[in-house]
Formats: sequence, C-alpha cells, structure tokens
Amino acid sequence: MGLISSILVLSFLVFFHELGHFLAAKLFGVRVEAFSIGFGKTRILKKQIGETEYSLRPIPLGGFVQLKGQSDFDPTIRDTSSDSLYGIQAYQRLIILGAGSFFNLLLAFLLFVAIGLMGKNELAPIVGKVEANMPAAIAGLKSGDEILSVNGQGVRTWEALSQRIAKSKGALEIGFLRDSKEYQVVLNPKFGESKNLFGESISRPLIGIVSSGEMRIVSYGFLDSLGYAWGQTLESSQLILQSIEKLISGVVPLSEVGGVVSIVSITKKASELGIVTLFAFTALISVNLGILNLLPIPALDGGHILFTLYEMLTKRIPTQNTFYRLSMAGWIVLLGLMGLGLYNDVLRIIHGTMPF
Repeated sequence: MGLISSILVLSFLVFFHELGHFLAAKLFGVRVEAFSIGFGKTRILKKQIGETEYSLRPIPLGGFVQLKGQSDFDPTIRDTSSDSLYGIQAYQRLIILGAGSFFNLLLAFLLFVAIGLMGKNELAPIVGKVEANMPAAIAGLKSGDEILSVNGQGVRTWEALSQRIAKSKGALEIGFLRDSKEYQVVLNPKFGESKNLFGESISRPLIGIVSSGEMRIVSYGFLDSLGYAWGQTLESSQLILQSIEKLISGVVPLSEVGGVVSIVSITKKASELGIVTLFAFTALISVNLGILNLLPIPALDGGHILFTLYEMLTKRIPTQNTFYRLSMAGWIVLLGLMGLGLYNDVLRIIHGTMPF
C-alpha cells in the first residue's frame, strides 16, 4: 500500500506541475498538443479530447505538456502562428514556462493550509532544563514553565520560540505560564555557539533553556492557517535554496543526495505515519520540484526561461549550435544528479540505511 501511495503522490505532483503549464497555455490561446503523465513511448492509457491527446505512460518519473511550436532541438525553427508558443508575446511565454513551478508552490501552500487546519504534532514551548548562569536562569525561569510570548508575539511551538530568540536584537520580554498563572520577565540574550541544520557552527542569541520534549497537537483557524502556510512555504523554499548552495560549496557532502528510491521510500514511510505527515512530506517535495525546475539548466523550465530572457534583452535567438551545446550540458548535469542520487540510494540499500 505504501508503494502505491508513493507512486500516486509522485504522479499527482507531476500532474499538478504540468497542469500549471497547461492552464497558462490555454489562457494565452496556445494549442496544447499532448498532456502526459509519465515518460516512455508506450501509452498505457490514451484519450483524444479536442486538440489535446491525454496519456498515461509507464515511467512515473515525470511528465510533459507538448505545446504547438515548442522545440527542444533547434530554436531557429519556429511556428509563429497565433496559437503557437512563439506566436505570443515573450512575457506570456515566460508566464507559461514558470506556471508549472508556481503551481507546485501553490500546491505546497494549500497542503500547509490543510495541515494548519487539521493540526500537527509539535514540540510544546515548555522548558525542560534551565542552564546555570545563563539569561533564563538569571531572570528566574524554571523547568516546567510554558513560554507564551516573546516581545508580545505569541508562540505556540518550540520551533517558533527558537526562531524568535534567534532573530532577536536586544532585550526580550518573555511571557510564561507557571502554576496556571501568567508572568513576564525581561532578559538579555547571550551570544553563543550553536549548530544550524547543515551542521555548521554559528553564533546566535541564546537564553539557556532546553525543551522538555513534550509534544502536542497544534492547529489554527482558517485565517491563521493562511499565515502558517505562507511561512512554511517560504521557509521550505529558502531551505532548498540553502541546501543547493551548501551542496555546491561542499558543506553538504554529495553522499547526502537522494534519488527516486529515497523519495519513494520516505513517501511510503510518511504515508504509514498518517495523513498529516504525508501532506507535510508531499508539500516539501512539491516545493523542491517547483524550485529545482526554475534552476537555469537548459533541460529544465528555468533554462527555457533563461533563453527567453536572453531573447527579450538582446532581440536575438540563440544559434542552434549554442542551444544544442547548452542543452546537452544541462542534460549531463541533470542526468548526473539523477545518477548520483540513484547510486547513493543503492549504497543505502546495501548498507541497510534506507528507511523502508
């Protein structure tokens, strides 16, 4: 059942991405010749509706929308009729090219809204330990105190509390609950060494408290869930961009790159842990797919956006030779990353570290 869930999740993400391209193309009157979920020459299912052939193909690792006039081989061969991709304004073409990624981010946002409404298991902002001679201890905070606010802004999770402290400048007014009574203290954070998500040592404000480890379901009303979803989508996007940066700079080792086997395995595990966990992981993959597709690699949407911007700025079309060389380089990078991910997945299976 978990494997089926994984395939359904991946197929849905691809469908939603391609739906973005499809609807944007329709908006600007561009003819959509084919809409496929999956790759391969064989069509498991096929249905012609109007001008578009809809199909399901056997390799569930992607999909595509074929637009009239679209060419991935020679940019100089163009159909400039009014219902062609190159018969519309350049800015409209940019919207069509970026619509797939936009829809992935939109899907992630909607999933986070659903998570906010349903409620997610989070670390409660309850103090488990107070470190001696640190600001919290000096201010009188004790084990068991529940932090309610920082500088007048409410906090409901330990993560939110940690972020507020990390972003603070100057004194903090901490509101907390002790023995069913609310209190407030003012303290000055002390800068100290900490570790970020990538294991790097950083200097950040600390007050000297450790979580109690207590978990609770945290949910939001509709309006608050919109703010929660916006914050989670933005944070997830920033995390993916930072991960790419750390991978390029060598902070994150290449052995951490995962492939489709990892995605299927983790999606399977997430589906077994419940709908909220599955939604959260699906949202993260959707953000990942949306951001990565915008990278300026010719084999991706970002590469086509780059070529379109080049044409808009220079009023020239890239030569066939330039287009071919850059596209081949893009495919080499893309296939190389896919191969690396698959290689790492095989090693994880061999060493028994794959979370099946």
